[in-house]
Amino acid sequence: MAVANGSIVMEFILLGITGEPDLQVPLFLLFLVIYLVTTLGNLTLIILMVLNSHLHTPMYFFLFNLSLIDLCYSSVIIPKMLMNFLVKKNVISYAGCLTQLYIFCLFGISECYVLTAMAYDRYVAICNPLLYNIAMSLKVCFYLMLGSYFMGFSGATIHTGFMLRLTFCDGNTINHYFCDIRPLLQLSCTSTYINEMELLIVAGKDIIVPTVIIFTSYGFILSSILKINSTEGRSKAFSTCSSHIIAVTLFFGSCAFMYLKPSSAGSMDQGKISSVFYNIVVPMMNPLIYSLRNKDDVKVALRKTFSRRRL
Repeated sequence: MAVANGSIVMEFILLGITGEPDLQVPLFLLFLVIYLVTTLGNLTLIILMVLNSHLHTPMYFFLFNLSLIDLCYSSVIIPKMLMNFLVKKNVISYAGCLTQLYIFCLFGISECYVLTAMAYDRYVAICNPLLYNIAMSLKVCFYLMLGSYFMGFSGATIHTGFMLRLTFCDGNTINHYFCDIRPLLQLSCTSTYINEMELLIVAGKDIIVPTVIIFTSYGFILSSILKINSTEGRSKAFSTCSSHIIAVTLFFGSCAFMYLKPSSAGSMDQGKISSVFYNIVVPMMNPLIYSLRNKDDVKVALRKTFSRRRL
């Protein structure tokens, strides 16, 4: 139970990204546009992949789940953040705060493992193309996604469960634009040592293990690409993987900066800027990156979809 000065904390106040009055309207418009682009881009990909059978492949199956996850967890964070630019006090209830934290962890951790599954898919496609249909069968893809969501569910349950053991008695103002683990730990008036250890272990596992698997996969991929004789084939293979590397670097790099350091290291303002990348920028960029990489498939899907509409 959360307690402050002998009374139960029923709500928290989110400070948002900045308290500068002159920046409120410009930032509101900027993040509103970003959210609209994120929603439109991910929804478009989801609809295209559902309606077009030529996109029913392992790669697009993983991309469908990535778009769904990006759409869900950006919608958990950005609308509440936009309110902070329009109201004097952006209030969230104690239950609402922990619910937001749980959903954010659920989809954020799931994305870590979906990106890992996508790296494995590219590894098999480039390094073992003859075994691709067997190694990436429907059953294998289903289990990979089931495992990704299970890791998200278990991680979110652990993080939120450990947060429930804390009490809050030094105020209820969260120096962040959403209920994240780090700012809540800084707000607690009880010892957070156990929570720090839990965060380091669980978040470390969810960041470091996927990162090692992804870069190991791309090590093998790079080795295979360098063996390709034709310049055109080598260029095509590089372009196939470059977008995934960009998304992975942005996502895992900013997550590591936020969670894999002691709470005393750096200011929370730096953490807020870092979190903007994996919470807001990456979900917006993913549809653009993967659409450009597979622009021929997307163009065909768009033509087919609009042809059906006209008919």
